[in-house]
Amino acid sequence: MSKYTLNLNSSPSMFLLKLMVPLLFLSLMVPPKTVEAEFEQWCVADEQSTEDELQTALNWACGSGGADCTQIQQNQPCYLPNTLKDHASYAFNTYYQNFKHSGASCNFRGASIPTELDPSHGSCHYDFIP
Repeated sequence: MSKYTLNLNSSPSMFLLKLMVPLLFLSLMVPPKTVEAEFEQWCVADEQSTEDELQTALNWACGSGGADCTQIQQNQPCYLPNTLKDHASYAFNTYYQNFKHSGASCNFRGASIPTELDPSHGSCHYDFIP
């Protein structure tokens, strides 16, 4: 007879206690899993934004927003393709990566969206800062 066989003369609460003590002990021996990685996320222009919305947000990001937009200048690695959407995406991501830990979001008044797909292409590298 196993020591955990239900004894009809003992109370149900005593039986549960005898069952729970070994389980509790085992759970204390297993270290909890910790999550150390964050999902890689970039910020890019929303395909549904109008050119006016993108231009306004790009102007802000590269101006008073403080994004480093040197890489989207002519003869720089992210200048091509020379489209408003691509330049805005680079500027939005640069701003977002540099200021997300200070509370910045990937929004730009609805002109951008977050993505888990790295938008880097060719010699143009989009930063990800953990």
